[in-house]
Amino acid sequence: MSLLLSPSSIGNCQLKNKVVMPPMCMYKSDNSAKVTAFHSFHYTSRAIGNVGLIIVEATAVEPRGRISNNDLGLWEDSQIAGHKLLVDQAHEFGSKIAIQLAHAGRKSLVKETTPIAPSSIAFDTSGGFKTPQSLDLEQIALVKQLFLDSAKRAKEAGYDILELHAAHGYLLCEFLSPLTNKREDIYGGSLENRCRLTLEIAKLLKEQIDLPLIVRISASEWKTNGWDIEDSIYLSKELEKLGVDSIHVSAGGNQKEPDLMPELSPLYQCDYAKKIKESVSIPVIAVGLITTAKQGETLLEDKVCDFVAYGRELLRDANLVFKLAKEFNQKELIDSSYLRAYL
Repeated sequence: MSLLLSPSSIGNCQLKNKVVMPPMCMYKSDNSAKVTAFHSFHYTSRAIGNVGLIIVEATAVEPRGRISNNDLGLWEDSQIAGHKLLVDQAHEFGSKIAIQLAHAGRKSLVKETTPIAPSSIAFDTSGGFKTPQSLDLEQIALVKQLFLDSAKRAKEAGYDILELHAAHGYLLCEFLSPLTNKREDIYGGSLENRCRLTLEIAKLLKEQIDLPLIVRISASEWKTNGWDIEDSIYLSKELEKLGVDSIHVSAGGNQKEPDLMPELSPLYQCDYAKKIKESVSIPVIAVGLITTAKQGETLLEDKVCDFVAYGRELLRDANLVFKLAKEFNQKELIDSSYLRAYL
């Protein structure tokens, strides 16, 4: 059996293979931020296609935490039912399902609200971005509670795993970077202080929610004097100490004009995952234009990561895992209703 299609686990959650559908915003809700029929068909089709772990797109913990007016949310109880439907459908077809809890911070484009951030620095001066309000300590405490309350709703909806979004230039990522965090209190300045909010939220979730926790990070913001891989290794080690169950390694997103951005080629982010995997003992998820069976298998064989996230490829092909199974000559893993297409 291939490594990619063999079972594994994140925390106490058993997964039937190591193929992960990473969170990808669909922008298919409305201002209610509730799950729609689109989300139901979109995620369930990947469960039918045998994906081991499906991570639902960035789901906001408050209205101004949405990236857009078309994002999902889980800040009130009326939003739970739609998420429960997604969970039940994924489980019916044997996939496990996680939810990425998120706050857009200064990158929010929601029309009715003013974004928040560690410091009052806009992401851009055009494109609808607004100058954010700098959070005070009381407001930071509220943000922590918002993440915890949304995690409780996710647990009620039946999700198998939580993912905390600390990547791609959204609120927690903004706190991590010395370029977007100019605070002079306990949440700014030193690396330890800039990591404080992410670590405090992760600690809350691990102590109060009985679910495995993944944290997604941008390993580098690709900007001179900005957040880099060494900072990410420090954060990953601290997260592991808190009992976090996995690190999901991406990159970029915090700067409008990065000056250290690598060429966008296959596996371009995987070296970050390898360096973090060498530094922690918990599972690492790799991403970055991974499209083929051979690429995924080689990443696992070479101990670059423990799970492989196929993003764009799973948008192109909901039955990607069946295609992988054919290439590995493991056709018993293909749903019988689809087998004739892979003979």
